[in-house]
Amino acid sequence: MRSYRTLFRTPEFTPFLLSFAAHAAAQTIGGLALGTLVFRATGSPLLSAVSMFGPQLAQLLGATFLLSGADRLPPRAILSGLALAFAVGTAVLALPGLPVAAVFAVVMAQGLIASLGGGVRAGLLNEILPKDGYVLGRSVFNMLWGLMQVAGFATGGALLALLTPRTCLLLAAALYVLSALGTRLGLTARPPRSSGRPSVSATWRTNALLWSSRPRRLTYLGLWIPNGLVVGCDSLFVSYAPEAAGTLFACGALGMLVGDVTVGRLVPPALRPRLAVPLRLLLAAPYLFFVLQPGVALSAVATAVASVGYGASLVLQERLMSLTPDDLAGQALGLHFVGMSTLQGVGAALAGTVAQLTSPATAMTLLAAASVAVTLTLAALGRHEERQPAVPGTDPGVRLEPAVSDTPRRGARREGAQ
Repeated sequence: MRSYRTLFRTPEFTPFLLSFAAHAAAQTIGGLALGTLVFRATGSPLLSAVSMFGPQLAQLLGATFLLSGADRLPPRAILSGLALAFAVGTAVLALPGLPVAAVFAVVMAQGLIASLGGGVRAGLLNEILPKDGYVLGRSVFNMLWGLMQVAGFATGGALLALLTPRTCLLLAAALYVLSALGTRLGLTARPPRSSGRPSVSATWRTNALLWSSRPRRLTYLGLWIPNGLVVGCDSLFVSYAPEAAGTLFACGALGMLVGDVTVGRLVPPALRPRLAVPLRLLLAAPYLFFVLQPGVALSAVATAVASVGYGASLVLQERLMSLTPDDLAGQALGLHFVGMSTLQGVGAALAGTVAQLTSPATAMTLLAAASVAVTLTLAALGRHEERQPAVPGTDPGVRLEPAVSDTPRRGARREGAQ
């Protein structure tokens, strides 16, 4: 599938996309409002960064207990319920006089339940679209996420100049409700992709199976660590330029949009695998420029250029799907999103800590250098893996492992979705 026209003619894709748009707008506006609220209350770059990205650390716990539900629960009901839970939590954050400790308790709870949402949503996309449409469809979701960030951070910055952060949080809660309605009314009820009940043991078994393949391990690490370190840089925008943080976030989202359009629509499939390393290097390199403490204009340009490198995630997700059985797609993608979110939370906490001890500019420079080093190390390990002799008649990481399920493996998509 190489045409946007064909993509949008696919049944249920458009309402699914629109419900995600409302969710993304809520997350963007709510995150900026919360980070601003915490920074105004505490004056701490660390607490501000952790309030925006720290909840993603809780997704690691969710991956331990909940992730098997990505393939074993009905997707429409789960996505609708999660959106309503986010709406309630965000409304609670808007309560006047809420202590900072209570704020972090609420956002950590949101991070815990969010661990299930990424896998359910990605698995459902993999079910709605045919195999050859996944990268294009995923790129559209990423582009929409970028657009919502551009619009959300720009709008959020304007709203924060006119309204209080608590009012902006209530607006975000309303958008979460809209996302729940879009999911409930726009999608059909589907059965789970795999049978059996979600459980801690099922989650652990499948995660261990996914992690047991060295090619998948390197792919996961490439998706998680360079991205997480750069998001740590992004988490310092509020403390680096308090009055222009919305502008920097919006420019970053614009760069991400350009990267997703280029990789998802313009780059030929045969060329995409070669771009994984260059794009990850591009993601980090411009942040080395922050050692000079540039002004807002130059910082915005550097952020936009760097964010083009987020297109590497499309290349690596495509590789991950090629290494994973269909009936494990939801949990495989869920593990990716949880790992990515967790490393983003770690990156934000690390960046905030270094910034607290030095300065935001120094912290951004150090994390960018670490991201470059990790990308080069993983590239060297990947080349070593490619030189290893293959066992004749096998495809490592794809077919050797049996699917973890209570019944024999069955296809992940219905016939009508092909």
